[in-house]
Amino acid sequence: MPRKDFRVVLTGGPGGGKTTAADLYRRELGERVVIVPEAATLLYSGGFPRSLRQDVKKVTQKAIYQVQVCLEDAQAAEYEDRILLCDRGTVDGAAYWPGESNDFFESLSTSLQAELTRYDVVLFFETAAVGGISIEGGNPMRIETLEKAIEINQRLLSLWSQHKNFVFIAHDKSFLKKVDSGLFAMQRVVDAYLKTR
Repeated sequence: MPRKDFRVVLTGGPGGGKTTAADLYRRELGERVVIVPEAATLLYSGGFPRSLRQDVKKVTQKAIYQVQVCLEDAQAAEYEDRILLCDRGTVDGAAYWPGESNDFFESLSTSLQAELTRYDVVLFFETAAVGGISIEGGNPMRIETLEKAIEINQRLLSLWSQHKNFVFIAHDKSFLKKVDSGLFAMQRVVDAYLKTR
């Protein structure tokens, strides 16, 4: 089914600043945008198990995928005339999946290309871990080490960079500069979209 809404996904490795950036963008752009919250944080904070077992990880990623799809579709229906700013997207689960990313998509009867088409633009925030900077940021749901954050960042990058409208926002030791760079990219995306309406 063709979509009528406009979706921008903010993604990247843990500790990249995407959630903070999403909130700042919403404040800057006002009622033109609505944030689709991160499904994983909702599930984990609601009591969903965070396990090291491979079988539990797979069930968890399937649940996150389903919740993400439903959140996006619900927000698209509720806010028909707004831009959806998605805090992560359905492709992210493939990077957290234990094993090959293709297995993730096959287990959900979908494909990478089908999931990429859910989004109009991808803003990828590189993890601060590549600069050796702590990624804690006060998020109790974050358990990754710096090494694991870099590994996830690379897996996400290899998947999302295949999107036709992919924007890479590099790590910067100044978080303000990084967010400003992302905001500039976001503004370009929004302006281009609004010109088509």
